[in-house]
Amino acid sequence: MISNVARNIFLLLLTLTSISSYNLPSAKQATSSPSSSRRSVLLTSLLPLIAAPVASQVKPQPSQASGGATAGKYTTIPIAKRRYYGRVQQSIHEYLLLGPAIVKGDMQALALKDFLDPQGIVVVEGLSFTSENRKNCLKKADGGCKGEEIRDSKINDMRTSMYLLGNAFRFNQQKAPENLPTVKAAKSFFKTTLDVMEKELGKKNPDVKKVQKAYVGGLDVLDTYLDLVELPPVESGNYDKTFERGIGANARIT
Repeated sequence: MISNVARNIFLLLLTLTSISSYNLPSAKQATSSPSSSRRSVLLTSLLPLIAAPVASQVKPQPSQASGGATAGKYTTIPIAKRRYYGRVQQSIHEYLLLGPAIVKGDMQALALKDFLDPQGIVVVEGLSFTSENRKNCLKKADGGCKGEEIRDSKINDMRTSMYLLGNAFRFNQQKAPENLPTVKAAKSFFKTTLDVMEKELGKKNPDVKKVQKAYVGGLDVLDTYLDLVELPPVESGNYDKTFERGIGANARIT
């Protein structure tokens, strides 16, 4: 590429030298001489033809997508929204349902026990042993086609889904998850709210004021997270309804 640039520059200089070697009128005479207009036409016609190849050799080449900002913005984030928006919004819906019991100081409320129940929700559905599914069952691959479901607590699913959604909001694939603003906001919510509530509610005599403080304080942190992952704030009324935890049809909020 360098040799082509040099060659084109050389041709440009050679042409200009050849043109200047003609016995052309001076600049003062150019306004009245017919040859002046011919020289202008010559220069105007030749220079673009000679300069264009040079410019095409030295102009910056467009960068290629390599899994960085473009890939993250237009592929990773929409996919993550379809996959985790339902789970995150349902978790927030369930979290807000804890409010009345916590305000009353009722640490034995059914809503709180249900939120912490290790078997509270199905994370992975078990296999349905229909005749059709049995045909597709690979015993060596899935441990003998055991259709056992996997269950977990709602509080743990809230942690998992918020982290996974936050981790997907990246514009640089080289950046560590812990450095992402979305992940930082999620972890702050876990530490100041969910961890404190889980620890206290696991005690025989939980500190009611500590649980109340953690719960109310967590609402502001939660709003910060929701803004970063492009979800409505807590007080928007969006979370008054229930949501499907499964993968959604699109990345839009419906």
